[in-house]
This record gives sequence, C-alpha cells and structure tokens, in this order.
Amino acid sequence: MAGSLFKKPWFWILLLGALLGVAALGVTVTVLHKTSSTEFCVSCHSMQTPLAEYQGSVHFQNPKGIRAECADCHIPNEPTAYLWTKIRAVKDIYHEAIGTLDSPEKYESHKLRMAQSVWDQLKANDSATCRSCHSYEAMDVLAQRPNARAEHPVAIKEGQTCIDCHRGVAHIMPDMSELAAAGASELAQAAAQTPASVTTRYAIATTPLYLDAKAEANEGNLMPSTQVEVLANENGRAQVRIEGWQQDGVSEVFYAAPGKRILSVLLGDKAKAQLTTGQSETDSATNLTWHQVSLTAWVDQSQLIGEQEKLWQYAANLMSNNCTGCHGLTALDHFNANQWIGVIKGMESRTSLTPEQARMLTQYVQKHASDMAAH
Repeated sequence: MAGSLFKKPWFWILLLGALLGVAALGVTVTVLHKTSSTEFCVSCHSMQTPLAEYQGSVHFQNPKGIRAECADCHIPNEPTAYLWTKIRAVKDIYHEAIGTLDSPEKYESHKLRMAQSVWDQLKANDSATCRSCHSYEAMDVLAQRPNARAEHPVAIKEGQTCIDCHRGVAHIMPDMSELAAAGASELAQAAAQTPASVTTRYAIATTPLYLDAKAEANEGNLMPSTQVEVLANENGRAQVRIEGWQQDGVSEVFYAAPGKRILSVLLGDKAKAQLTTGQSETDSATNLTWHQVSLTAWVDQSQLIGEQEKLWQYAANLMSNNCTGCHGLTALDHFNANQWIGVIKGMESRTSLTPEQARMLTQYVQKHASDMAAH
C-alpha cells in the first residue's frame, strides 16, 4: 500500500508543497525575527537620533543590567498585532527612500506626529508592550520611590495605563507646542458655542477688563479659569461680576480664596476704586487679614466658556504633555496651592509652554491642590 502511494504523482506534489510551505514559513519567521532586531531598526540613517536618545535612557543601561530592545517597546507579542505592526512598518522603508527624515530639522518637524502615533497605539492596547515586562501584579509597590509608591495604587484603582504617565522614558520628548495650540483652539471654539442662557462662566485665557462696554483702554486683567457671573451682553462684551479675596494692604490684585495665592484679577487704578468690600477674616497660620471683594466689569464674551470641565481637560493635557516625560504625572494634591507656584515656575523653562499656557496650568494645579477641597 505504502509502495503504491509513492508511485502516485499527486503524493510527490503534496510532499513538495509541504516542504516548500515549511521552507517558506521558516524563511518568513527568520525574516520577521531579523527585521525586529535593534541592529536592523537602527541601520537606517534616519534612526541615528532616536538611537542616541535610547542609548541615554534607563531602558538601555541601568543598575540591573536589563535592556529593553526596540522590539520590546514597539512590537506587540500578540500574533495578529505583531503581523499588523510588521506590515505597517513597510511605510518606514518608503519614507527612508524618499528622505522624509534625512536631516535633524526634518526629524524634529515630524517627531511629534511620530510620538503621538506611538502614544495612541499604546493607549489603545493598554500599553501591551510595556506590560510584557512591567505588571502591577509583580510590583513591590512599598519598595518603590515615594512618588511611585503614591501614584501606582491610584493608577491601579483608576484603571490607568502606563503611557498615561510615562512618556519620554526612552526618547526625548518632542516639542509639544503644536498640541497645546490645538487644545487652545478647541477651547476657543467651545467658548464660542456656549449658550447665551449660561451665566456662570470661566475665562479661557488672560483677558482684559474694561469698565464699560465700549471702552478702548483696559483697567486690568482677568486671569485664566477665573469664574464670573454674566450680568449683561453688549457690543460683543459681557458685563460680569467677579468675586474673590484681597489681602489687607495689597490693592493691585485679588485672589480666588483667602490665604491662597491663586490670582483672579489684576487691577488698574480705576478698577481698584470700583471694588466692593465685604466681610473680613484673619488667616490663623499667617495672621494676615483678608477681605472678601467683588468687581463688576466688562470682558470680551468670546473669552468665556460655560463648561469648566473642558477648561480643566485642556489644562490636564498641558500637564500630561509637558510634565510626564521626566517624572510621571504628579498627583494634584501632592502640593498645596501656594507650593504649586514655585513648582511650575521651576519647571516652566524645561517645557515648551508659553507664559499663557503656564498661567493656565498653574491655575489648574492650584485649584486642585491638597488644601483646596474646602473651596
């Protein structure tokens, strides 16, 4: 029976097909494996910059002698995702051929787009490649540094994924100003769509104050995120009432809460004269007296938004995009409102934040600080 089988032409065709299939599978696996190696990944000229960044990171060299290769971070282990990633990588050959990244200037101009693509992928797959080495279950949280020891339990509880807090762990963060500008534009569009019936609003940026609807000269500035009550609308401006607290003897400014240096309004001389003063209280910690004040003024209606949550989402993105590359996402209640001022000022020069964006970020962290729950 077996001898007669060997005489059948179709048997040899099937056997040859099987052998060719095994050979093809072996070649495919070998090619996929070789093209996933770090040596292959950095062989292109355009990869010299990311190679240098990677070699300066803890993922390349560390006290434990554990090295994460390119594939460990960029290629998922799950078979379907693995193959899809390899197929998508064909575009890199095309861009290398046409010189998309063949100079440092070109690389920097595309860096944010490339980084955002990786971040989006990690967000979508729950940081699958990160979790192939790091898992909450395997962490000895109590042995971690104080900040990580505080943040990881929160991340576990809230279902956060690695890339929410850890960007720039293997490569230098790109210039994030483009993302911040896009966020500010979206915020302005949302402000323009605020229904006229919404009277409680918030400043989306530092906004000039006027003492009447048609005045050309401003008499101070409303600071980002400050809450106002809209009283009337005229000439593209909104008449608003602003409430806050003023330190005894300091007339040029008032704040969001007594004892907290959360700027609400910067006042010109004429605006000072129109302040209405209410109750007073003494801060037991500093023995300073604070007066409750209010001011009625006019601001450009386009600078006011009705949804505070959209304001905070914009500010949270500023923090995530500019702060996580160095030390993860610091808990908002890690500092009190006054301490946050020095923290932001100290870090501002290391980010791509504009002064206006830094003001918004300062307002966000201060108003969510450890001592602001009561307010």
